[in-house]
Amino acid sequence: MDKTTGIRKRAWLLMFVVVALVTATCGNGADDTTTTAAAAATTTTAAAAATTTTAAAAATTAAESMTVAKVAVLVPEEPTDFGWNQQGVEGAVAAADAAGIESEVAGGLGYDAPTATLRQLAETSDLMFAHASGFATAAKEVAVETGVPVVVWGSPDDREPGLAAFVSTSAQEGGYLAGILAARTTQTGQLGIVISADDFNWTRHSGGFIEGACSIDPTIDIELVQIGEGGYADVEGGARVTAILIAGGADVILGNGDGSSFGMIRAVETEDPPAGADKVWFIDVIGDKTSIDTENILLSSILWDFQPTYLQAIRDVEAGTFGDVNYDLNLATNGIALLRTENISDELWAEIQTARDGIVDGSISVPAADTRAAAEQLLGCGA
Repeated sequence: MDKTTGIRKRAWLLMFVVVALVTATCGNGADDTTTTAAAAATTTTAAAAATTTTAAAAATTAAESMTVAKVAVLVPEEPTDFGWNQQGVEGAVAAADAAGIESEVAGGLGYDAPTATLRQLAETSDLMFAHASGFATAAKEVAVETGVPVVVWGSPDDREPGLAAFVSTSAQEGGYLAGILAARTTQTGQLGIVISADDFNWTRHSGGFIEGACSIDPTIDIELVQIGEGGYADVEGGARVTAILIAGGADVILGNGDGSSFGMIRAVETEDPPAGADKVWFIDVIGDKTSIDTENILLSSILWDFQPTYLQAIRDVEAGTFGDVNYDLNLATNGIALLRTENISDELWAEIQTARDGIVDGSISVPAADTRAAAEQLLGCGA
């Protein structure tokens, strides 16, 4: 039998079956119509139930425990700044190493939402660390879309069980210790604070710094300046505003800035000390720049260690509890600490440690200033 003949026979057979079915249906009348409608209704109800069950299962799966074999960390700048980007990457990689799993780094993404990169990493990762507040919205959207959980820096309201958990910092605690150090070190009685943006982490550092300095000297003079709307990487801006503070009499500078901190350091190294001071000191944030401090101007740094928090996030995903609570870096967990350099005496360090213990046990309360305006209200030591 050739191919054409076979097709014709199959066509005639199909027509015969259709005619037979139509005849049988017409002969059964209203009873069969009712039966067919009932069957259709049953099928529709079953389909709806199946859809509901599937949706419920998907929601449940998001909160179930899972094996984490690989994590990814995304940062806006290259992780070579001894600050936010480098510490974030090092913390995530260290957490992955401690958990015995793989890690992947995506750096230099800029401050706009890296949605495409998030989707790409979600294909091969079991947990993502979206290490910038500007990434939070896009990261959560991708988590909801893909089911891959994400740690975000944005708002406590971003938390969603099984999918997203927010990290905050009690940065004011480290700021308070740095303020004590600065007040004990200054020769002019004037301190300067530089922030690269109105960022709640920077303003918490600043508010705590003011509180700590005022606890030592209520008459101390402190000035706060901002580089720009988002001057995180503005090196020249950092140098410019720091030089202004030094010219105004500040001989200890707290610098909050990521990449812009290198401009702040340059100004501290090169500007003439104000009248009454032998030199100008710099207190950094997040990372440890001791290895590149060729002029010995680094007094200390408010260190952030992301490894304990990021490791806990991995464990929470595996336990099925990820997103049940948010995370916090603080003195009690060693997520926040003050760096001791050789420029801090034993006596002064002991005083700082006493204050640290007081913050941890609650006998010293350090409120968080979440905006520049809130931090500025503390200037003048409440006068």
